Amino acid sequence: MTKAIVEHDQALSWEEYEIPREVTGGLVAIDVAWAGVNRADLAQRAGHYPAPPGASKILGLEVSGYVAAVGPEVTHVKPGDAVCALLTGGGYATHVVVPGKQVLPIPEGLTLRQAAAIPEVFATAWLNLYDEAALEPGERVLLHAAASGLGTAVIQLATSLGNPVFATAGSDDKLAVCRELGASGTWNRHKGSFVEAVRQWGGVDMVLDPVGGDYLLDDQKVLNAEGRITQIGMLGGRFAKIDLGLLLMKRQRLIGSTLRSQSLAVKGKVMKALYDRVWPLLSAGQIVPVIDQCWPIEQAEEAMAYVAEDKNTGKVLLEVAADGQGT
Repeated sequence: MTKAIVEHDQALSWEEYEIPREVTGGLVAIDVAWAGVNRADLAQRAGHYPAPPGASKILGLEVSGYVAAVGPEVTHVKPGDAVCALLTGGGYATHVVVPGKQVLPIPEGLTLRQAAAIPEVFATAWLNLYDEAALEPGERVLLHAAASGLGTAVIQLATSLGNPVFATAGSDDKLAVCRELGASGTWNRHKGSFVEAVRQWGGVDMVLDPVGGDYLLDDQKVLNAEGRITQIGMLGGRFAKIDLGLLLMKRQRLIGSTLRSQSLAVKGKVMKALYDRVWPLLSAGQIVPVIDQCWPIEQAEEAMAYVAEDKNTGKVLLEVAADGQGT
């Protein structure tokens, strides 16, 4: 029997749901232990971020669990292995089938609970920092919403690879966590514009911006020449003004980016980069998945409300299997 979170009349229910189990080619079937909650799930539920064609309509973009079966083309994992996976959908369920290129063994020394907090945020971080923005060692990053699950991953990954981070967030407590994780400059957004503080810090070569709206003009003001803004969300509104003069004179680039709609080839490349470059850092404890709260899967509604209210510092997880190595 397979179960999943299903929405009825704007309410979420954990109930029996038919999920394919057949694996062919390069596919992997996973019995889910933990699932991560992401703002993309909230956006999908609100009708702003629909699943791509052919993807599961079930919420959930990352899981950890045990391999149930593999297709004949899969050689890097086998049934019984503890793994984590980046999904296009379907994570809020007992079972998921996913391309093998998006599945990795969990880093040595980590639990399934910890591993569930890795795939979406670290894949998003890598894609946007090192593929889209092509950061070089020493280049400096401005990060908004820095205490989110993604933000806590970006701070650690960037600083570990030689890219200083200036973090903005909505409370002094959250900024304290950002500094503990490695951010060398911080700003509380409730104190007004971040522009002068970032300028005094020395400016930045790249902005990772999930906010948009009015932030975009200020992002431009703090960019050094050849600077890049990677826009990954629109928490501050869908429309924004930009200064074309600055764009031209400083040769700035504005890059729109989403992970979910990327091709399997791109996702596979990102996951390989994580395995080669980030997994050793995780296994050594140099960077850690930051987990704020966990809920049983039956309380997905409460977990998503917690994220929607911006209460979390780090990841929010859903426990799907009671034996999911919760410590």
